[in-house]
Amino acid sequence: MAGHPNLFSFPTSDALAAQLRGYVLRCQNSALARHGTFRLAVSGGSLPTVLAKALLAPSNGSPEDTPQFSKWHIFFADERAVPLDHEDSNYRLLNDELVNKIPAELGAPIVHPIDEKHVDDDDPQELADLYREDLMREFAAKDSVKVPIFDLILLGCGPDGHTCSLFPGHALLREKDAWVAAETNSPKPPPKRITLTLPVVTHAISIAFVATGAGKKDILKQIFDQEEGASLPSALVNQGAGDKVTWFTDHPAVDGIAFPRRGSL
Repeated sequence: MAGHPNLFSFPTSDALAAQLRGYVLRCQNSALARHGTFRLAVSGGSLPTVLAKALLAPSNGSPEDTPQFSKWHIFFADERAVPLDHEDSNYRLLNDELVNKIPAELGAPIVHPIDEKHVDDDDPQELADLYREDLMREFAAKDSVKVPIFDLILLGCGPDGHTCSLFPGHALLREKDAWVAAETNSPKPPPKRITLTLPVVTHAISIAFVATGAGKKDILKQIFDQEEGASLPSALVNQGAGDKVTWFTDHPAVDGIAFPRRGSL
């Protein structure tokens, strides 16, 4: 993959949210011009809160600056095997922070949750298989595709360098064929999860990480500056997708990092 990831750093959460809004809406507008829908995947953690701050801000009135939520298909980059109303559910988090707060005139996105009937299965593989079928209905209806091509995937980066539910040193990082993988023993609770695989993430047209706070400084230094960080999941996304990757950080998260960063898109 040509090029290096783009690293942006902002002085405040408001400045970050404003730039993230412009980025997401450019991805939206490009996708709508290509195929009339905007297909994105999001992760959990602090991301839905930042996303809501970005997307629910007042529009400047131009079509380019207006979310067209009725044309969005939102999938989950990973999800926990819990009921949809459970406090650990990424679906519930996205609903609470963003979807339920969207003004009616902007339309409602189509959100693709996991199949709640299988969250209590001992093995989450059935959950993963059913989610892959949902992806196939959306991405492979007209022809066979090797991998779904999301217009945008929005990710977080854990303090250990994990992203989605892809954890450091895990066998899932070597998965080449599956679109959605099952995790039965996550290092972080809850233990049972499903996750998009690395090939699906790196094949997206655009990929963005949001990582903020001084607590991320050490892991971001490993990812961007140090050889030993090259095998971390977030670094593997950087390597696999190159300049398709954009990082949105604040100044404390990248304090002391040598990798070149910019202050505006």
